[in-house]
Amino acid sequence: MFEVEDIREWLGHDVVDRARRKIGTLESIYVDTGTDQPLFGTVTVGVPTRRRLVFVPLVGSTVGPGYLKVDHDRKIVKDSPSIDVDGELLAGAEEAVFAHYDLPYENRAGEERRLARR
Repeated sequence: MFEVEDIREWLGHDVVDRARRKIGTLESIYVDTGTDQPLFGTVTVGVPTRRRLVFVPLVGSTVGPGYLKVDHDRKIVKDSPSIDVDGELLAGAEEAVFAHYDLPYENRAGEERRLARR
């Protein structure tokens, strides 16, 4: 797993899939609100006039010089739930992000959100 202190170093890096095909650029990190550990990244995809941010899990990812290699195929990432480049992930949309990658989503007692942007 990644160290939270190093989070800023990943921003702006290319994000590539297992086959090292470029998906986009890492825009932000979403952490687990209970542990403060990185769970998802958002990746800028699309053409300049129609950009959006898609979500990708960071578990199983590796950081290299100038890139972040994620453990998911490019098409799956590009088809994941997205937000506008200046938008935010609504609490009600979090479960869909987890479901897209077949990850369990647990709402913790007393907490409205599972993810927080860093």
